Amino acid sequence: MAKQAQATWGGRFSAGTAELMLRFSESVSFDRRLAPFDIQGSKAHSAMLAHVGLITSAERDAIHAGLDTILATIVAGKFKWETKLEDVHMNIEQALTKLVPAAAKLHTARSRNDQVATDMRLYFKAACTDLIQKIDGAQRAILSLAEKNRDVLIPGYTHLQRAQPVFLAHHLFAYLEMLQRDAERFSVVADHANWCPLGSGAIAGTTLPIDREFTAKTLGFVDAKGRPRVTQNSMDAVSDRDLFIEFASACALTGVHFSRMAEDLILWASQEFKFVELPDAFCTGSSLMPQKKNPDSMELLRGKSARLQGNLHTLLVLVKGLPLTYNRDLQEDKPPVFDSHDQTAISLEVLAGTFAGVELHREKCAAAVADPALLATDLADYLVRNGVAFREAHHAVGAVVKLAEQKSLPLDQLTFADVQTINPAFKADWVDSFNLSKAMARRKGTGMPGPAQVARQFKRWEKVLG
Repeated sequence: MAKQAQATWGGRFSAGTAELMLRFSESVSFDRRLAPFDIQGSKAHSAMLAHVGLITSAERDAIHAGLDTILATIVAGKFKWETKLEDVHMNIEQALTKLVPAAAKLHTARSRNDQVATDMRLYFKAACTDLIQKIDGAQRAILSLAEKNRDVLIPGYTHLQRAQPVFLAHHLFAYLEMLQRDAERFSVVADHANWCPLGSGAIAGTTLPIDREFTAKTLGFVDAKGRPRVTQNSMDAVSDRDLFIEFASACALTGVHFSRMAEDLILWASQEFKFVELPDAFCTGSSLMPQKKNPDSMELLRGKSARLQGNLHTLLVLVKGLPLTYNRDLQEDKPPVFDSHDQTAISLEVLAGTFAGVELHREKCAAAVADPALLATDLADYLVRNGVAFREAHHAVGAVVKLAEQKSLPLDQLTFADVQTINPAFKADWVDSFNLSKAMARRKGTGMPGPAQVARQFKRWEKVLG
């Protein structure tokens, strides 16, 4: 049965909204988390209305006091959210109007369209700050693991096959690079959010003499020099959802990164590798097999990555066919964004917690990196230093590898006579190419895993992370 006409927009309607429609169209069940930002925006808007003379200073002060009371009630968990009022904005406005008669003037020169756009921009700035801090925490945990195992060498892999030796720290620094790019992406999103849409109205602004720059300054939408940043097109300001997509994209890519890290740790913790022991606190057992220690935290991180990508896709599909300006479809933009924020945040905490508890099985790492085949490329480089063209050197070392396989010997156990039959450029010192310490020391260039460069990167990351 239809209810009484809706209090905030029902003047044009002779009948109220059906109960089913109320349940179908409400958003307060999820957008109530915007309450602190909505109240912040309302205080700035009322301050601007007083500034331009549309309300009195006494009315402004009464509105502010009422909003503070409501916020305290919300924080205490005592605020009664009403589905029939649809969203966070109308719930707060109706509660405020009961406390402060002057609140009936609060919605002067604004629409829910520019109100929610403002709330979300404030939210994105806070969410990006939150995730950047959690990225920092994960980076610190990874750096700490690297510092505790500065001398450990492991095989690096391509195609999941042993390739060349690297310091474990060098591998972990690759994770720091990924996460640093993620943090930078969130910084960009925060900067893109730092433009005030309030005053755009529903689509075409207002005929009332508002001061948008005053509002922007009050809300902190300013550049590095403190100058207000105000959106320049009212239609774009209320319909643009690029920020939602950019934020979800940054979350999704962060998810791809922690999923790849998780996959490494899952492999390294397996009995087949056993390079690391994952902390019990982030693993589970089997209900049937008592010997099992399952890397559940890492497997869930892989799963969360898929979820984050799904949220991004939802937003892209949601927006792609919409005409300007606002359409009610856009109400569905918040659940995927909120979920991306929450899942990225907890995933980064789990990533940090897991890395903080990782222990190395040094003997397993040492045994794996002792494989002389890891230095086959170094042997080719040896021939190059002796004047052989690289393509010829590569072919020659391939023949050495094949001969070693035929003789069931490690590469470094072939005789000098064996290798000379393949290429006369091999000299008696050819076997020195398999000296792991010397091989690592030769990797001197920027970004390489040699000891000098690894030490340099330790200093760099310690400086970056403070």
